[in-house]
Amino acid sequence: MKQNIGNTERVIRVVAGLGILSLVFVGPQSIWGLLGLVPIATGLSGWCPPYAIFGISTCKTKIDH
Repeated sequence: MKQNIGNTERVIRVVAGLGILSLVFVGPQSIWGLLGLVPIATGLSGWCPPYAIFGISTCKTKIDH
């Protein structure tokens, strides 16, 4: 699995995922908050399956000189 998520997006995904996951414990206390695990997992791994399918990458490309 080649990394296809840039560092800024990874941080945003983890923070958003933690916010969504918190809904399991506070607020409406809904089981739907477990969906927050998806952005947390993709943010920590740096790889997003839909990005891979559609050929999307937010990583900065390294230029070899």
